[in-house]
Amino acid sequence: MLQADGHWLGQTSPPYANMVGPFGGLPAAQMVNAVLLHPDRLGDPTSLTVNFCAALADGAFTVQARAARTNRSTQHWVIEMMQAGQTILTATAMTAARCDTWCLDESPMPLVTAAADTPPPTGKALMEWVNRYDLRFVHGYVPAVWDGSDAGDSLTQVWMRDAPARVLDFASLTALSDVFFPRVMRRRATPTPVGTVPMTIYFHSDAKALQEIGTGYLLGQAQAQAFRNGFLTKPRNCGQRLAHSWRPRISLSISKADALSKSLVRIT
Repeated sequence: MLQADGHWLGQTSPPYANMVGPFGGLPAAQMVNAVLLHPDRLGDPTSLTVNFCAALADGAFTVQARAARTNRSTQHWVIEMMQAGQTILTATAMTAARCDTWCLDESPMPLVTAAADTPPPTGKALMEWVNRYDLRFVHGYVPAVWDGSDAGDSLTQVWMRDAPARVLDFASLTALSDVFFPRVMRRRATPTPVGTVPMTIYFHSDAKALQEIGTGYLLGQAQAQAFRNGFLTKPRNCGQRLAHSWRPRISLSISKADALSKSLVRIT
C-alpha cells in the first residue's frame, strides 16, 4: 500500500515463514517490486543487490525506493526496508531500457529429466515457505539423514515454479532465486548456522520474455565454488558456533522448444 510520503507499507505473511522470520526471497521480491511500481521507473531490472542487515520480524514494515540517478538508458536505485524504526534490508538496483542487439547463450542447459518426469519430494516440508513452491529435484535434495557424511558435491538441480502457479515476472523470479538450501548443508549433511547477508541477481531477460514463459517450470542449478571458514559468532545462550561462507554459483534457465536454453538470471 502506497503511503502519502512515498513509502510502501507491507506486512509479512505466515505462509512464507522460515526458521527465523520470513523466507528471504520474499522481502527481496518486495524490494524489487517497489522499483517496479515506482512511477519514475525507466526500463526493466538488470541487476539487484540485497543486503540482509537483520532478521525481518513478523509484522508491518515499510519500503522506500529512490532513483539515485537517471541516465539516458539506465537508472540506478537505492532501496531500504524499515521495521520499528530500524533498517532491516538495504538494496541497490539498476534498471535499463533494453535495445535489440546480438545475443547468445554460451552455457548449455544441463541434460536433466523433464519436469513432468521428475516427481516432487515426499514427506512434510522443512519450512512453511517451501509449500509455496512446486519444487522437483533432479539432483541434490536435502540429505535424507543428517549424519555428517560427505555427499561428494554441493550440486542441486531443481525444476521450480510458484504454487499455485502464476505468470512469471521480476518479483517472482527474484523470490525463486533464493529457494536453494545452503550448500554447506547439502555437502556435509550437517545442520549448520548460516544466513544470507548479501545476494546479487543479474537479470538476463526482459518483462516480455518472462511473460511468454507464463506458468512454466524453470530449471535452477546451484553449486558452491569454494567453502571457507566464516565468522566465529557467539549467539546468546548458545556458546560458540562457527558459521561458514562460500561462493555459490546459481543459474535459472528455461527450456526452449528448439532444445536450446535461455538463461534468465545469475545469482552470486
